[in-house]
Amino acid sequence: MSRSSVKMLAVLTTILLITGVLAGCGGASSNEIKIGVLNEMTGGNATMGTSSANGAKMAIKEANAKGGVLGKQIQAVVADNKSEPSEAANAMTKLATQDKVVAITGMFASSNAIAASSVAESTKVPFLAVGATNPKVTVDEKTNKVKDYTFRVCFIDPFQGTVGANFVLNTLQLKKAVILVDNSSDYSKGLAAFFKDAFTKGGGSVLAEEAYLQKDQDFKTILTKVKALNAEVIYVPGYYEEVGKIVKQAREMGITVPMVGGDGWDSPKLVEIGTPAALNNTYFTNHYSVDDTSAASQAFVEAYKKEYGQAPDALAVLGYDAANVLIDAIKRANSTEPAKIREALAATKDFMTVTGSTTLNATHDAVKSAVIIEMKDGKQMFKATVKP
Repeated sequence: MSRSSVKMLAVLTTILLITGVLAGCGGASSNEIKIGVLNEMTGGNATMGTSSANGAKMAIKEANAKGGVLGKQIQAVVADNKSEPSEAANAMTKLATQDKVVAITGMFASSNAIAASSVAESTKVPFLAVGATNPKVTVDEKTNKVKDYTFRVCFIDPFQGTVGANFVLNTLQLKKAVILVDNSSDYSKGLAAFFKDAFTKGGGSVLAEEAYLQKDQDFKTILTKVKALNAEVIYVPGYYEEVGKIVKQAREMGITVPMVGGDGWDSPKLVEIGTPAALNNTYFTNHYSVDDTSAASQAFVEAYKKEYGQAPDALAVLGYDAANVLIDAIKRANSTEPAKIREALAATKDFMTVTGSTTLNATHDAVKSAVIIEMKDGKQMFKATVKP
């Protein structure tokens, strides 16, 4: 072999080695931008997580059909937190360190989102929560400082609890309440506290607070105590699995007073578990109603039905909105660097979503209206919109 041939072989070998290294990195030459979509796909909050993931995937599909972002297609890397905080942290770690996503969206349950946010902060990968409403999601409980890399597209529980309390006081005109709290849930404990504070300040009285745990099946003991108190209303800020059982068992025991809750009620499973008749005379605060007549809402509902064969719930809408907010932030950042996406998210202002104009405030929370939903013969009926 001639000397020139040896040189040429060396050059070719070097090129092949460099090409192999770049291919192994999966970064610079990639024609895709990876976004993590992490939700409660199985476990106690599975219907909500599935809806949220469906909404996000639809937003990403629409964006890709329009050419993607920064000239690249978006790849949704879907992960399941199994409705458990520890699994949320594990899945978040995998998305950030192994899957190398540029940002992550998803999560409804506040306990899961709080666990996931710790990973977002340590790995410095932006996390945009979908429906997690406890203040501790975006603000560190120990330091009271805003978390740099954690955001959300939903209202928070100080507002939701106040809306619920004012509805009971002013619309239902009831002043004696009992609160049933899921002691295993940051969401339930927080929302109960904010409701109680607003309710008592408004002239109401809380006769008792009774505790239960997720996955409990029999609520008759605490309901016996509740019945003896002759409360005018029962506030249950829990998730649909337990709420459905609580309502059904309460009605079977002859407790007929109104029952009120929060966005954790929003699932088709609630009716399946609680039964249509038992759920009459119940109400809950939520992020959205399919009865919204805005053009954006109607277009979304039609597209979602076409894509998934069913009407969307609030979590589907929030999942869709969050993905679009995230895509917009990547566009404005003009970069896939997580730090720059973080900066763009923090600067989000007046971005139009299905649930309305979205601005992320100083604590990385969205300021949004709430709706009151009444359950009537197994169907959700829009009752009112309450602005911040």
